[in-house]
Parts: sequence; C-alpha cells; structure tokens
Amino acid sequence: MEIITIVFLIVITLSFSIFLIKLLFFSPSHKLPPGPPRFPVIGNIIWLKKNSFSDFQGVLRDLASRHGPIITLHVGSKPSVWVTDRSLAHEALVQNGAVFSDRPLALPTTRVITSNQHDIHSSVYGSLWRTLRRNLTSEILQPARVKAHAPSRKWALEILVGLFESEQREKGHVSDALDHLRHAMFCLLALMCFGEKLKREEIREIEEAQYQMLTSYTKFSVLNIFPSLTKFLLRRKWREFLDLRKSQENVILRFVNARSRETAGDVLCYVDTLLNLEIPTEEEEEGGKKRKLSESEIVSLCSEFLNAATDPTATAMQWIMAVMVKYPEIQSKVYEEMKSILVGEEIKEEDLVKLSYLKAVILESLRRHPPGHYLSYHKVTNDTVLGGFLVPRQGTINFMVGEMGRDPKVWEDPLTFKPERFLENGEAQGFDMTGTREIKMMPFGAGRRMCPGYGLSLLHLEYYVANLVWKFEWKCVDGEDVDLSEKQQFITMVMKHPFKANIYPRKN
Repeated sequence: MEIITIVFLIVITLSFSIFLIKLLFFSPSHKLPPGPPRFPVIGNIIWLKKNSFSDFQGVLRDLASRHGPIITLHVGSKPSVWVTDRSLAHEALVQNGAVFSDRPLALPTTRVITSNQHDIHSSVYGSLWRTLRRNLTSEILQPARVKAHAPSRKWALEILVGLFESEQREKGHVSDALDHLRHAMFCLLALMCFGEKLKREEIREIEEAQYQMLTSYTKFSVLNIFPSLTKFLLRRKWREFLDLRKSQENVILRFVNARSRETAGDVLCYVDTLLNLEIPTEEEEEGGKKRKLSESEIVSLCSEFLNAATDPTATAMQWIMAVMVKYPEIQSKVYEEMKSILVGEEIKEEDLVKLSYLKAVILESLRRHPPGHYLSYHKVTNDTVLGGFLVPRQGTINFMVGEMGRDPKVWEDPLTFKPERFLENGEAQGFDMTGTREIKMMPFGAGRRMCPGYGLSLLHLEYYVANLVWKFEWKCVDGEDVDLSEKQQFITMVMKHPFKANIYPRKN
C-alpha cells in the first residue's frame, strides 16, 4: 500500500507541476475573441436555441452587436472565429494570406465527395492546391480560352430564352426563373467541362447525379457524428451514401472516358487538362514525385467545376432580374443604355465594355444580394493574432460577406439599391473586386483563396442579363409584388419567395 501511495503522490505532483509550467510559461498572451457562454462538450448555448440554424446570419449579427466585430462560437470543443469587419478581413486574407489560407479537415462524408480533399476548394494550402488552381486558371480561365467559348455562351442563351418563352406561353407568366437559369448555366458548364454539346437527357442525368450529391450533405449529416461508431452502427446508411457517390462517378466517368478517346478539338475543355495533369504525391514537397489523377479525383474536380460555376451565378442572376422587375426604372435605364449604342437581335460580348450602367447594376446586386453570405471555412497555418485576439490553429475562421456589403460605415444608406454608387463620382468609383487595396465588399472572397472564376462569373452575369433585358421587357405579374426576402439554400442565399414575371418581346 505504501508503494501505491508513493506512486500516486508522484503522479499528482508531476501533473500539478506540468499544469503550473504551462500556466506560467506557455499560457497564450492573447485570448480568444469574445462570445456567448458555452457548456463543456456541447459548446455554445446559442446552438440550443430554436431556429438558430435557420437564421444563422441573424444570430451572428446579434452576437457581433454585443461582442464586437470578431467573435468566437464553439461547436463542441472546437473554436470557430467569425469576422464582420472589412479591415480585419483585409488584414487576414490579403496582408497575411499565407497564414489564413489553409482549410480545416473535412467531415467524413465531404472527404468521400472530394476524394480526400483533392479538389481546389477543400484542399489544404500547399503544392496540391497550387497545382490544381494553376491548372484551372492558366488552361481554362485565361482570356483567350474564355473568349473561345463565346459560341458556347450563345448556345446556352438560346436554351435559356427558349425556356422562358415556353413557360410564358404555357403558364401565362415566368415562375421558375431560377431553375431555368441553373439549367442553362449547367448546359454551358457541361460543354466547357466535357467539350461537347450534350443531349437534353444526358444533361439531365448529370444534373440529377450532381443534385443527389449536393443534397447528401444534409441527408447524411448524421454520418459525421462519431464516424468510427456510425460506420459500425449505421452501416446501411453508409452503404447508401457510398452507392450514391459511386453512381455519380459512373455518370461523370462515362463522359470523361468518351472525351479521353477523342482528339481534343479547337477549344480546350476542362477534362482535357485533367487527363494530362500530374499532381505532387506529397503536398509538402513542391519538387517531389508526381502522379496522374485518379478517376475519383477527376470526378471530384469535374463536380466542383460544374457546381461552383452554376448555382452561385444563376442565383446572382435571379437577384438581378428580380430587382429590375421590382424597380422598372432601373430596367429602363439598362435598356436605354443598350439602345443608345447598339442595333441588332442580341448583345455581343464585345459590346459589354460599353455598358457602364449595366455593370453598376450587377455590382450593386452583388453588394446587396451576394449569392453567398459567408466564405467557406478557413484555417490558419499556425496560432496567430487578429484584432488583438488569438486565432488558434485548432479551430476555424470565417468572414461575414453579407454584412460587409451592408456596412453603414462604408456604404451610404446601405439597404437601398442604388447602382449609381459604382458610376463616375459614385462612392464606389474605382472599386477593386479583388480587395487588394481595401475590402468594401467581397462576393467572391479575397486573397489567395478568392474564387478563381470570378472574372468568368462577371462575364456570364453581364452577357445573360444584358440579353434578357434586350430581348424582353420584364414586368410584375398583375396583383403581385417582388419580395426580396432571403433564405439559405445549400451554399447560396436565394429568394425566399421566387419572383414571378411576365415577359414581353421587344422590337429592337
């Protein structure tokens, strides 16, 4: 017994000594940002409130008003830092981009969908991410390659116009604008991805496979809770999820393999670049050995390309058209600007540079109604300080995009839709979308993780909105107004009540 007692005392003494040493010498000089009280293991009490998830933006806005522009929430024991201040966002994402550009470890289901985080969006900050992003920007998004796809955009416009005209004839008004916009954009992105105009049933098949995987984030979220247990206790649900992923792979690989058997055409498509791409075997070694992408990785990258360039752009386009139906005077100014300098059946891409008011409308819509109100979670490469507070490596950090675009310290009367802000002598004249000099709004993010396709997205918004206004006059359905309330849907903020409109062909 005496030996046991002595050992016990030694253990207690050593433990207490280690605690004191950590407290005295290794205690961080900075604390986490303030936040609401939290329970051990469970996290913040805010997560227990009814409807907190459905109004997450409102919760964060309320917390920021009480605790300041940088706050901490806890999901379990993990701290999640949230930033509402544009200056802090600039300091983190632009001035200290190398530190704030990492990604956290993905959830188990996300790791399956992304081939263990081997896509541009979720990959950790390192040589793999640089290789994948460089391939996209230098091969597909360079200006000459984007210009080469002008016929593809015209083809998608014909599809979109046909969908609107058909619904107007059948229903007497347009009510599925977002679905039509998504489908037309998906047709365009599928062509850019696979290199050919696919048949309607082929497009629908890929769309369905993509939609099933997108909705799986919610449907199979329970699998991310204690995955080592759920893989045993919820074997059937895991099998269902993996079968869904396999089905997606089978659909996309059919078009990938068809492309691999063909000679690349005049216009390079995304699959062409992926089939020839080599990635580092070790992300830590820039000059290490390289290998070809696996089939699963190609599927993940194709899926990312289709999703990232379809839904956010279609959602932004719906907001723009809804605003021009709600405020017909804005639509009239857009049309009159085009009419004063153009003649013809459609607006060509080379005409867009002349349409300054159209560009201002689009920028104002991205400020007031950005498709995403938050960025994807970032992670710091090492413990660092932001705004006088600790941002720990074992946590995440995110930025409230929606709030920055509505900051009354930056924007006069920020809730008012006023395109003139972005015209000559307006408060946002010379606005820099990349946020290099300063961040006033960042609908595409900022810094090293900024959306690489923001230029392509702006081109699509300008081209399709211009032609939709040039071809049709858009009006409210009799007795109905346009409600600009918002709701979260998957990764985007859409209209809570999708707008209806009547379209009338113009005589140009």
